[in-house]
Amino acid sequence: MSKESIIEALEKMTIVEVNELVKELEERWDVSAASFAPVAVAAAPGAGAGEGEAAEKSTFDVVLKEIGDSKLNVIKAVKEILGVGIKEAKTVVDATPKSIKEGVGKDEAEEIKNKLVDAGAVVELK
Repeated sequence: MSKESIIEALEKMTIVEVNELVKELEERWDVSAASFAPVAVAAAPGAGAGEGEAAEKSTFDVVLKEIGDSKLNVIKAVKEILGVGIKEAKTVVDATPKSIKEGVGKDEAEEIKNKLVDAGAVVELK
């Protein structure tokens, strides 16, 4: 099986199915996808001498903390953000607190946060 065929198969899956696959692979191989993130950040260019704490964070995780009073509006927002169906979006919202998107740029993270907040949710950027 080629990398391309694996990518094509993943593109046909919903975000919920991909998330379940990742969890199963982590359990089966006793690894964590999150454990690789610090390596990528440490290797990122631009963190030169003297910058240290002054360097701005470049990637963010958008976490849905609370649904708020308008669950339906939050489900619609999640559906739009993730490009999934209503059922998949409801599954994500029902799992709150839940990471909606991980490793996104500052502008995209702010845009996602604003959509969710406008829908009535409480959101955190990590």
